[in-house]
Amino acid sequence: MHDPTVFLTGIVAVVAAAIGRPLPRYADLRGDRGAVSIEQVLWYAAAAVSVAVVAAIVWSQIRDTASTPVQSPSAP
Repeated sequence: MHDPTVFLTGIVAVVAAAIGRPLPRYADLRGDRGAVSIEQVLWYAAAAVSVAVVAAIVWSQIRDTASTPVQSPSAP
């Protein structure tokens, strides 16, 4: 999936070039949101833990499948 900020920056650059004005800085576009809240930290931590759990489950399934012996086909 593409980053929406890159898309937005490209659109702003094209529009600014078309009307002949200088580009605004990225900090001016998003505004100052202040410090990171504890809620944001907890959401990111929960997302990281859930990704790690899913990755561990998928990896264990791959490892189990890879450890099963492959039966060679028998000629008729």
